[in-house]
Amino acid sequence: MTNNTTGFSTDIRVNGEKLDCVNRFKYLGAIIADEGSKPDIFVRIAQATAALAKLKTIWNDRNIVLSSKIRLMRSLVMSIFLYACESWTLTADTERRIHAMELRCLRKLLGITYKDHISNEEVRNRTRPGIGPHEELLTTVKRRKLKWYGHVTRSVKTILHGPVQGGRRRSRQKKRWEDNIPEWTGMTLGAAMSNN
Repeated sequence: MTNNTTGFSTDIRVNGEKLDCVNRFKYLGAIIADEGSKPDIFVRIAQATAALAKLKTIWNDRNIVLSSKIRLMRSLVMSIFLYACESWTLTADTERRIHAMELRCLRKLLGITYKDHISNEEVRNRTRPGIGPHEELLTTVKRRKLKWYGHVTRSVKTILHGPVQGGRRRSRQKKRWEDNIPEWTGMTLGAAMSNN
């Protein structure tokens, strides 16, 4: 795979066999793509939604209290979604989708469909007694990414902030992994590094 916008023309051969140039591949369960984190986030949302659907009998069981259902959802559904979330680059679109996925899960727990015309705020109010104090799913993703950033900057600053040949192309730039850090903390990368 290459991140060169003009393409990759050099043949790479292993044992005389030419390697294909791809625009995405799966590595340790995560999708690595030239278009960024979006494909991996979409796959994680689909996998978590599938896990949620498989547990339909639990969500519909009136004998299981809401707090137990929430604990099951966190351990069996959200853990699938959160796998490798530290490597994601979040955009406004992916943040909306993460928020929508969380609310879809909560609606499933409560047995509420979109046809019931119940607002997202009301769904959160109904789950609050069972959840107690908690952070939203998007906040969990951000917290994990910031924690990973702190770990990496303490350990291997040269890899994360070392010099790279060339420059960025003209026009509007794609959002980078590190662009989220100043956006969320309000600090420059240098200041964020010195605080770690």
